[in-house]
Amino acid sequence: MTTHSATLPATPPQGPPSDRRVLAEAARRADDLLAGLPAPPARDAAQHEAASTALDGIRALRTHYMEAHAEEIYDELTAGRTRYLRIDELVWAAATACPGLVPTDEQMADERSRKQADKEGREIDQGIFLRGILRAPKAGPHLLDAMLRPTPRALRLLPEFAASGVVRMEAVRLERRDGVAYLTLCRDDCLNAEDAQQVEDMETAVDLALLDPSVRMGLVRGGEMSHPRYRGRRVFCAGVNLKKLSSGDIPLVDFLLRRELGYLNKIVRGVFTDGSWRSRLIDKPWMAAVDSFAIGGGAQLLLVFDHVLAASDSYISLPAAKEGIIPGAANYRLTRFTGPRVARQVILGGRQLRADEPDARTLVDEVVPPEGMDAAIEAVLARLDGDAVLANRRMVNLAEEPPEGFGRYMAEFALQQALRIYGADVIGKVGRFGAGPA
Repeated sequence: MTTHSATLPATPPQGPPSDRRVLAEAARRADDLLAGLPAPPARDAAQHEAASTALDGIRALRTHYMEAHAEEIYDELTAGRTRYLRIDELVWAAATACPGLVPTDEQMADERSRKQADKEGREIDQGIFLRGILRAPKAGPHLLDAMLRPTPRALRLLPEFAASGVVRMEAVRLERRDGVAYLTLCRDDCLNAEDAQQVEDMETAVDLALLDPSVRMGLVRGGEMSHPRYRGRRVFCAGVNLKKLSSGDIPLVDFLLRRELGYLNKIVRGVFTDGSWRSRLIDKPWMAAVDSFAIGGGAQLLLVFDHVLAASDSYISLPAAKEGIIPGAANYRLTRFTGPRVARQVILGGRQLRADEPDARTLVDEVVPPEGMDAAIEAVLARLDGDAVLANRRMVNLAEEPPEGFGRYMAEFALQQALRIYGADVIGKVGRFGAGPA
């Protein structure tokens, strides 16, 4: 569970009191109705209809409120944009300062205790709030900057990493050798399937690699697996952990949004600091090495790297249609690489790309035999090591993915992904997966 260190502003709420009173009273009535009903799977048709009507009504009010007051409530929560709150801190502060706008900590704790199929879907309300903030012309960019700041955990670990060059975490092993930060995905029992712990560890590792002045570039690669099907083989990433999604342990804020706005965006843009006048961002070149496969979130990762090397027997896929969820920012980025037709085949049709086929070469810079991966990695790292590379990758990323466009995409993603993870089709699919063998 996230620990919230943010403190609430001392000033009273500044929004129109009538709007807030209407919102709070409507939310109370909706919550009272839901509290009197059985858990979602046990409801009959009439009870489902009553719950749906109540939720639609309060969500419409929340949407209208955010459309009218996003800037002022963000200014209130951040003391006029002088404080940088991460998304988890922001939704917590909003729940306290503006009753009825987002779920309370108690309501979210109750949600976290349930399987996905048993939840009320309160994360949809967080999605409504965050969409409103990210859409706002002043609040949105400020929140993106807040998510680019180093995490407290990374700042605590930085002296240790600077001194030893090694940090071992549950999901990621970080090592510095000859100016390169080697990030090894090491969830060997589940093929590096993603969950909240991996997001936490990856953001920490990316922050450390960017903050350590001894690191000139970063490499992400999967480690050797103990999973029976791939024992002893390296695997890049199997995508989101569907068993964790079924059990209710893939949260919107601390996984689905933090992943995109946090470490993936930091790989593209860098970590935000209060440093030099030359730039407030510290960025470095990044390389990915793909062994076996990059599925789902693993394929999404490839879209933010400066160079992608793949073993000739590996493959890439985005099974979004099969899973029913949105593949992160891949819908925003993939067409830049493959063109619109192949992107639709991959995202909408579930097409799998072998690393050595022509269409995959738009995603992969270089393909080598599996036994040649280590030597090829060293050669690529040598080519990426240079001040001109750093300056030019910064300008390429700015041209290809302006922060404004990314913010607009993520605003809509915040709500649409929340809706998808509570879709009946998704709950049915991940429920069957969760009940299956490991």
